[in-house]
Amino acid sequence: MTGEIIAPPVPWAARAPGGALDDADGFAEVFGAYFGEIHAYVAQRLGPDNAEDIVAEAFLTAFRKRKQYDPDRAGVRAWLYGIVTNLIGKHRRLEARTLRALGRCGLEADAPGHEDAVALRVSAQSLRPELAAALAGLDRRDRDVLLLVALAGLSHDEIATALGIPYGTVGSRLNRARKKLRARLGEMIVHD
Repeated sequence: MTGEIIAPPVPWAARAPGGALDDADGFAEVFGAYFGEIHAYVAQRLGPDNAEDIVAEAFLTAFRKRKQYDPDRAGVRAWLYGIVTNLIGKHRRLEARTLRALGRCGLEADAPGHEDAVALRVSAQSLRPELAAALAGLDRRDRDVLLLVALAGLSHDEIATALGIPYGTVGSRLNRARKKLRARLGEMIVHD
């Protein structure tokens, strides 16, 4: 290991400009490169049952808007996370219900199927009931920034691009969300 950072593949950005997004193979490469990562992110936010539909809608939206994609403005990854975050925004009540349910119950003992049980276990481990309840209490904009960092591993630059907000706003929202979570989790630990 030489200390080099190897960037994930960005098939569209690597292609020649002007009309390259029209080719189905290019879109298939993007889908293959990012579907799993984006699906995992959505499943952790909205639950595994809803992730398939949201991610399918996100990639359909990306395909429809592929001519609007500007590789000089954003990497494909940030662009896709922006699309999926907007779609999650349309399902905010579902996300809040999911977080509140995890906050009340944690992992169900009688999960219906093996795949659902594994997905629930992963979500429950990454979003303990106390944390899930605290996340549900955050402002949606602060929660988006925090979860794009925590679950998707996006940089501040990528988040700014994905959400269409200034770089400094990312830091402000992240700082505010962390303070609120610390305060809320501290209260829960004291009262338990």
